[in-house]
Amino acid sequence: MRAQIIGTGSYVPEKVLTNRDLEQLVETSDEWIVERTGIRQRHMAAPGENTSDMAVKAAVRALELAGTRPDELDLIIVGTVTPDMPMPACAAFVAHKLGATRAFAFDLSAACAGSLFGMAVAAQFIETGRVRRALVIGVELLTRIVDWKDRNTCVLFGDAAGAMVLGPSSDGGRGVVSTHLHTDGSQTGILCIPGGGSKTPVTHEMVDQRLQYVSMNGREVYRFAVRALSDAVNEAFEANGLTPADVTHVVAHQANVRIIDAVLERVGLSKQKVFLNIDKYGNTSSASLPMTLDEANRAGRLSPSDTILMMAIGAGMSWGSAIVRW
Repeated sequence: MRAQIIGTGSYVPEKVLTNRDLEQLVETSDEWIVERTGIRQRHMAAPGENTSDMAVKAAVRALELAGTRPDELDLIIVGTVTPDMPMPACAAFVAHKLGATRAFAFDLSAACAGSLFGMAVAAQFIETGRVRRALVIGVELLTRIVDWKDRNTCVLFGDAAGAMVLGPSSDGGRGVVSTHLHTDGSQTGILCIPGGGSKTPVTHEMVDQRLQYVSMNGREVYRFAVRALSDAVNEAFEANGLTPADVTHVVAHQANVRIIDAVLERVGLSKQKVFLNIDKYGNTSSASLPMTLDEANRAGRLSPSDTILMMAIGAGMSWGSAIVRW
């Protein structure tokens, strides 16, 4: 029994921060940001708006499309690195706000690959028969963990949430066909938040050193991402006897348009098959993949039995691919 995505939803805050706005904050330019990343603007959560608030708004839309009530959910997985607080899980707040009284709920930390990892976990629960309705959310409030004095990182990230409702497939040919997940812990240093954990607890000195913010070696992340994602895509092809010609759509985590372009070129996929919205939202980490899927779904771009290739990579470094038959 396969797991099938039966509902999608997304949410972005109202406030828009353009590249021109960033020119007033740090030494950068609209032209430089667009050329290097493909980003033109990003959205920013309102004061008092929490990660769980954004997650719930995306979840409600996904549940409506799936025809599922919150109290019918058995499982809630929230992929995030920006929970409301370190403890308890953001998923607990989401479950309570939704009224999902039956569901067990937990957070999953795989950074930008969080929603892909979450989908893989939910699919396993459904395939075993343990769960009939699962809600997977990717949500990040990244504008509160970036250093607005660091022009290399603050231009990249935006706030958003994306959600998927999964249930047993009524058609054996449709659903989550396969997932392929990987982690290389030797690369933790190229993308991380150094401070605030048990290794470097919160102190005045830690805050003064600005270690509570995202730290990234962009060049190394790019090199690793292109190679790792290309390998993961080829792994998915080999596992399912597919070729690039068999893929109808590509739904990818949108970190940088140059990474996506390089991977597509390496694996022989046409750029026309990929949905791009990084120009509107920036890098929204774990929200990116389900939000992109939701936009494609609501635009009527997805047809039954379309073959969808998913791919995502994030800090860890953690990455993976998936084949989904819509």
